[in-house]
Amino acid sequence: MRHIISILMENEAGALSRVAGLFSARGYNIESLTVSPTEDKTLSRMTLVTWGNNEIIEQITKQLNKLIEVVKLIDLAEGKHIERELMMIKLKAEGDHREEVKRLVDIFRGKIIDVSDNSYVVEMTGATSKLDAFVDTVANELIVEVVRTGPSAISRGIGGLHL
Repeated sequence: MRHIISILMENEAGALSRVAGLFSARGYNIESLTVSPTEDKTLSRMTLVTWGNNEIIEQITKQLNKLIEVVKLIDLAEGKHIERELMMIKLKAEGDHREEVKRLVDIFRGKIIDVSDNSYVVEMTGATSKLDAFVDTVANELIVEVVRTGPSAISRGIGGLHL
């Protein structure tokens, strides 16, 4: 099962490498990883996506909680949450393909953020499945480059990851 683990951690050098090292030492895969400062400059929020059964995820969370830098963590897959991912995709856009690409971008509620004589750069946010669907819909020969952030997530309601 896919899990999104949100970690509140001290904002200091080496913290990210210790988390990544914990995963690699145990042979667990990180599907995506994002880190950014919070409203408190001494803390960062790490959003980590991984796969595993309940026993594996329990082991991962126990090991993460042992790290000195980790202040608090939650597995967002255990409750209601909202997740979004950002993608920028560069597409060939020449001749008849220009209008076709514009129509697809509109259908998927994306935004063209850069235009050149022969390409568009499209920005799109949404659920991972929406971004996957867009990439699958665009003709493969039109795709020049794809950059994705991986999901960021937040719990719904008043609860969440805070001190």
